[in-house]
Amino acid sequence: MTTPTTSLPVYDSARRPPRPIEELQQVFRYRFLILQLLRRDVLTRYKRSVLGIAWTFLNPLGTMLVMTVAFSQVFGSMPGYPAYILSGLMAWTFFAQSTTAAIVNLVWGGGLLHRIYIPRTSFALAAIGTALVNLSLAVLPILVVMLVVGVPVSWTVIFLPVPMLLLALFSLGVGLLLSSFAVYFPDVSEMYQIILSAWMYLTPIFYSEEILPALYRPLITGLNPLYGFIRLYRLPLYYGQIPTWGDIWPSLLIAVVTVTVGWIFFSLKADEMAYRI
Repeated sequence: MTTPTTSLPVYDSARRPPRPIEELQQVFRYRFLILQLLRRDVLTRYKRSVLGIAWTFLNPLGTMLVMTVAFSQVFGSMPGYPAYILSGLMAWTFFAQSTTAAIVNLVWGGGLLHRIYIPRTSFALAAIGTALVNLSLAVLPILVVMLVVGVPVSWTVIFLPVPMLLLALFSLGVGLLLSSFAVYFPDVSEMYQIILSAWMYLTPIFYSEEILPALYRPLITGLNPLYGFIRLYRLPLYYGQIPTWGDIWPSLLIAVVTVTVGWIFFSLKADEMAYRI
C-alpha cells in the first residue's frame, strides 16, 4: 500500500519575476496594510493638536496671507491674487510634503522592516496617499477664498482629479528616487530641503510666468516640470478652463516616465535597504 504524497511548495529563484513586477504584486497583496499606514498617518499627524486636521489648509492659508502682503504690490495685478497664490501653493505643498514624507517614512520605518516583511514602496505610497487626502480636503477652503475675493467658481473644478492624479504619480516617482539615495546618503534629506526652497521661487506660484523676461521664460516654463503640473491644477480651478490635450500630455509624459524610472530604480535596491536603515 503506497502512502499518498503531499505536494509541498517549492521556491524556485529562477521563476522569480522581475523585481519591479514583483514589488507591484506585493503592493497589491499587502494593500490593506498600506491602507492602515495611510490611516495612521492621517489620524496621528494632528492627534494632539487643538485644531486637528484643520492645519491641513490653515498652514497654506497662513502662507498665502504672508505672500499676499509681501508680493501684492509687485505681482498682484491679476484678479483675485490671493486665490491665484493659494491655487498654486496647494499643489506645491502637496509635492513638497509628499516627497519629503516618502523619505522620512522609509527611514523611520526601518525598524518595521527588520521585524516583518512589508513592500518597501509601502512607505512612499502611504505618504502620497496621505498628501492626496490633505489636498482633497483643501479644495473647499480654496473655493471659499475664491468666492471671497471675487473669483468665479466654475463647474470645471470637477476636472481637478486629473491634475491631482498626475501630480501624485510625479511625486511618487520623485519620492522613490530620493528615498533610494537617502538610504545610502542621509544628507540627501537635508539637501533636498534647500533644493525645495529654491525650487519654489523658481516656480510661478506667487507670480505669473508672463512677467518673466523673454530670455529666462523658457527655462522656467520648459525645464521646470512642476510648472506644467501647477498650471494644469490652476486651469480648472482658478481660470475656469478645461485643459486641452496640449496642456495635459507634457505633464502626463513626465509623470509616467518619472514614476516608472523611480519604481524600477527603487525596486532594484529594495532588498538592500533593510540592511542599511
